[in-house]
Amino acid sequence: MPDPSYVALAIGVAAAITISLRALPFAMRRLLAGSALLADLGRWMPLGALTILALYCLSRIDLGAPDHGAGPLAGVVVTVLVHRLRRNAVLSIVAGTAACLLLSNLLPW
Repeated sequence: MPDPSYVALAIGVAAAITISLRALPFAMRRLLAGSALLADLGRWMPLGALTILALYCLSRIDLGAPDHGAGPLAGVVVTVLVHRLRRNAVLSIVAGTAACLLLSNLLPW
């Protein structure tokens, strides 16, 4: 078993690095305030992250299962439709999640 002082030092170093990395963007904010790159990243990053997450989740659907992925696919369709109609991200996510869970858990397959 490692020495307790070694463990405490490792935890302290990890905490210091974590706090520093979390504070760095706020410290750099004034320097990057007029940056076109930062504006572009702010505009495209959420879409990119959401796209990667959606593709990952859709790639995990088992089309060979008895329900043929009906729940998750219906959730995607409901999310897209509600977002197109209302332009409200929270409402579309809640509606899509509800559709996915209802179809996946309440309907017998």
